[in-house]
Amino acid sequence: MFEKFLKRSNWTDIVISLVFAIMGILLIVRTDDLMSTISVVLGVVFIIMGVLRLIDYFTSSDKQDYILTLALIYIIIGTIILFRPDIISNLFSIVVGIWIILTGLRDFQTALVWKEIKSKYWTASVVFSMLIIIAGIAILVSSTLALRVVGFLIAGYAILDIITKCIYMEKIKDFMGDE
Repeated sequence: MFEKFLKRSNWTDIVISLVFAIMGILLIVRTDDLMSTISVVLGVVFIIMGVLRLIDYFTSSDKQDYILTLALIYIIIGTIILFRPDIISNLFSIVVGIWIILTGLRDFQTALVWKEIKSKYWTASVVFSMLIIIAGIAILVSSTLALRVVGFLIAGYAILDIITKCIYMEKIKDFMGDE
């Protein structure tokens, strides 16, 4: 069991956290530009998908009603996103919040494994994982938070996750060196 755990802790998690840190910094520095750009791109993508489905429906020999329905749904979603970009901000906050909470829970479970093997790092891992969970809850509970605050939370999450992963990687090296 413990060996499987050791194999799961790898550098990929750190790279993902670095991407999150960059995304958080962009949200802090370029909040309005970033969300506007994401909303416009996403809205246009949905509209294009809808138009392509419409073309597919009208050019196909066998008219399948679900294609027409999908086309209209895509066009409506794209239009809503273009005119209500705040929907994307809220959805983004929900997705990021849930992901951060799940990551914090995973790290908390990992900290309990460190406790079982009597590691001195388990307490720090518990504290970091709890901070990660709190950051995720803050994003979910307070949808009125400015995206800059969300950016700070994401960057903070990423930094805490990197620290936690580095602790894990160091302990893996120590453990593997003992065998």
